Formats: sequence, C-alpha cells, structure tokens
Amino acid sequence: MTERLDHTDLNILRALQKNARLTTKELAAEVNLSTTPVFERWKRLERGGYIQRYIAVLDAQKLNLGFVVFVNVKLRRMNHDIALDFVQRIREVTEVTECYNISGNFDYLLKIHAPDMHAYQEFILNKLGTIESVGSIESTFVMDTIKQEYGISI
Repeated sequence: MTERLDHTDLNILRALQKNARLTTKELAAEVNLSTTPVFERWKRLERGGYIQRYIAVLDAQKLNLGFVVFVNVKLRRMNHDIALDFVQRIREVTEVTECYNISGNFDYLLKIHAPDMHAYQEFILNKLGTIESVGSIESTFVMDTIKQEYGISI
C-alpha cells in the first residue's frame, strides 16, 4: 500500500519537478519549513520511489535530434515471449526515447528522435525493420510541439 503524502510532501515534489537543482536550504524556503525536516522528507520521498531520478532536459533541436516521430507498431502475433523480445530489443535502440504498450489497433507506441527524414528512414530499415515480430508500423511526424511537460500534475 502506498503511504499518504501530506501537503508539504506534495509541495516538495512540485518544487523539485520545477527545479531539481534546488539546495535543501532553497527547497526549505520554498515550502516554508526548516532544512532538517525538508531533508528528511526529501530522502523519504526518494526511498519511497516517488522520485525516480533527476535529469537534465536537453534541447533536441540544438543537438540535431529535433525530427520527432511517433510510431505505432503492430506485432505479427502476440504472446509473452514475443512481447518480451520486442521490449528488450527496443530498450537497446537509442533513437527510441519512449515506448508504451498500448491498447487498440496497435501494440506499441514509440517516440523517435532523429536528425532528419533520411535518418528516420535508416532507423526503419536497419533497426525497427530488423525485428522479425514487427508486422506493421504507422508513422506520425511532429510538425510543432505545442506543449511538453516533464512533470505530472499533483
């Protein structure tokens, strides 16, 4: 069972979602609490798995990886071993930044970052296309990013 988080715990999580580089002192000021209880709560939230990791959000355009494609993947057939093999192979593909097992007409939704259309074509032919269990794909090309949030609303 998940422990109950109080208002202060939630405020700590909200503040860290906005800026994970806050010091304990800065975080304490943000949530109106002294540093020792904030530090203890912060560590409890980490131990409890509420905070999975800390990351830097990079600018994909500046890194020449701003060509974003969402790919729906349908496997030829589905069973535990086939799904496990697909997932293991996808985890090794650096172009895939997100992968979701979905319901509906497709089995998986992938988010791909590539330099351009040619690199995406190479990805399809030489990486995704080499996974024997893939039956069909449908690509959706991102023309503009309207909203991109990395946190969750709590």
